Amino acid sequence: MYKPFLLTGLLISTMTMAQDKMTPELLWQLGRVSGEALTADGKTVIYGVTQYNIAENKSEKNLYAIPLAGGEAKQITQQPGGENGIAALQGQQIGYSLKDQWWEMNADGTNAVQKTNVEGGMQNIRISPDGKHILFSKEVKIKKVSGSDFYPDLPKSNVQIYDNLNYRHWDTWEDGNFQHVFYATYDNGQVGTPVDIMEGEPYDAPQMPFGGAEDMIWAPDGKSILYVCKKKFGKDYATSTNTDIYEYNLETRSTRNLSEGMMGYDVSPVFSPDGKHLAWTSMAQDGFEADKNDVVVMERSSDKITNLTKDWDGTASAIRWSLDGKQLFFLAVIKGTEQLLEINLQKDIAATTAKHIRQVTTGDFDITGFVGQAGNTLVVSRQDMNHATELFTVSLPKGSLQPLTTVNKAVYDKTGMCKIEKRWIKTTDNKEMLTWVIYPPDFDPAKKYPTLLYCQGGPQAAVSQFYSYRWNFQLIASQGYIVVAPNRRGMPGHGVEWNASISKDWGGQPIRDYLSAIDAVSQEPYVDKSRLGAVGASYGGYSVYMLAGVHNNRFKTFIAHDGLFDLKSWYGTTEEMWFANWDIGAPWEAANAKSHQEFNPSNYANKWNTPILIVQGGIDFRVGIEQGLQAFQLAQLKGIKSKLLYFPEENHWVLRAQNALVWQREFFSWLKETL
Repeated sequence: MYKPFLLTGLLISTMTMAQDKMTPELLWQLGRVSGEALTADGKTVIYGVTQYNIAENKSEKNLYAIPLAGGEAKQITQQPGGENGIAALQGQQIGYSLKDQWWEMNADGTNAVQKTNVEGGMQNIRISPDGKHILFSKEVKIKKVSGSDFYPDLPKSNVQIYDNLNYRHWDTWEDGNFQHVFYATYDNGQVGTPVDIMEGEPYDAPQMPFGGAEDMIWAPDGKSILYVCKKKFGKDYATSTNTDIYEYNLETRSTRNLSEGMMGYDVSPVFSPDGKHLAWTSMAQDGFEADKNDVVVMERSSDKITNLTKDWDGTASAIRWSLDGKQLFFLAVIKGTEQLLEINLQKDIAATTAKHIRQVTTGDFDITGFVGQAGNTLVVSRQDMNHATELFTVSLPKGSLQPLTTVNKAVYDKTGMCKIEKRWIKTTDNKEMLTWVIYPPDFDPAKKYPTLLYCQGGPQAAVSQFYSYRWNFQLIASQGYIVVAPNRRGMPGHGVEWNASISKDWGGQPIRDYLSAIDAVSQEPYVDKSRLGAVGASYGGYSVYMLAGVHNNRFKTFIAHDGLFDLKSWYGTTEEMWFANWDIGAPWEAANAKSHQEFNPSNYANKWNTPILIVQGGIDFRVGIEQGLQAFQLAQLKGIKSKLLYFPEENHWVLRAQNALVWQREFFSWLKETL
């Protein structure tokens, strides 16, 4: 039924002496590495390390510097607050934002100077290429929402008044404030009168809730500002994904839409080194968040736009120009891993096609971001299922990687690594499905192990070589469980058709894919078929709820985190309606009857008979609290062993350190008790 393929390199690395196992407490001791910048002279890499203080329930980020050629790393900041927005200035100088003000210092940590003192602070700060202007964002009150907004004589009223959609988003209620892009003159720390280039507009830039400085950039000549914005409000905003790239001219104070007529996500604008071309990533279809993401390039002199990846059967992210402007680098999921690719641009860019795309790196790891380039060396961040993010150098054009940072080496040197296996499993419709199988560090094939089916969220998110601080495969397997993680229908990395096929088929083939995976792996003699469990969050939580009604007694226990239990009530309480419309559809429309009947977990409540742990965030507006509460109430009323883990202050994720440790302790306690 399957064709096993052992990851030789990973297996060899695990054949060392038995060591300590990964625990929740040890996981939260790891330093979280972020690549920040390469100095302008190309000699020093700046990176951040975030450490969590469990007792104080907070984190602290500091900056470090390490020579690009390798060597000893040096901590260069230690002030409380967390530096961000790091930029390479001249030579060995860097700039950064700290406590919403702009700072500059030498890359060795000396001569740190706070340059600005702007009342109210600034976010997403960028200095113009000529150093004469400063670009930043901040909130502006545009709409009336609160009772006191409408009735100033009632300042102690506590009420919010809405007459349109998108009244809440992700984990925040709409309060009438919008993020706007500002610029001002800048002279060695002196900031002039700010200009709001979106004055009066009820739109956000950067994009909420996750947009940052990448959504607003300077043109290389410093004469214009580009920013990403979805200029829609209310219901139109909630039902559309149509962001555009806007250019604001400082001299004329006029704005034009560079991606006019391009109807999906247009984001991440980046200029070529010579400023003659502008690249960004673009989706074609309005309302489809997981559409194929293409790399497009605009010729600045003519505004001609060329789609470089339209004939390439994949989806791109994180684009970056090479130093000489002859290549565009990007990241893409390729069969269960995220890799570095390049587009070799032709002299006539319009002649560039899919045949000019080359995969640069290959291996069982994820390349997760770019830091910078010096000569033929590219600095990237990398992780795998056994290792948190570290920085690596990539030798171009060969694609060979060498570690640059080793922040967590001391921990990993004494921690047992998990065995990782890649299998290709036959699905019910005769397709080949990649499935990761993660084994305990001390795996013995002569023994039998309880086994967990991991159900991924998204739903169009990859199960690649990621390293999560919650759904951590190394942590789970280290407690004595085999983990089965399928690349079921809906995931990128296996072609556009495979990626898109999950929409309006949530409870169909993807659920059959999950069952195919667990059934195939369960054939192994070391899998205890009487101790199978299924776990997952978001769409993964939906999958668990769905499996609870259709698994035919395969599983002995379930864990669902922020899952969709009843699609009709979910449709009426979620916020990004374009997602609900595309993947499920309105329940009152006949065309969507299958989603709301055959694929609705609550419709299978009569078949629930298995213990279940239900986790729910109190400020999760993507999947509202009624979903977890309904599932828990059902289980309780049916007399099914069940537990509700409710986090009043957590959103769709669990972000606070002590809450996360409770989550992990309850997770493993439940498995120990029920599996």
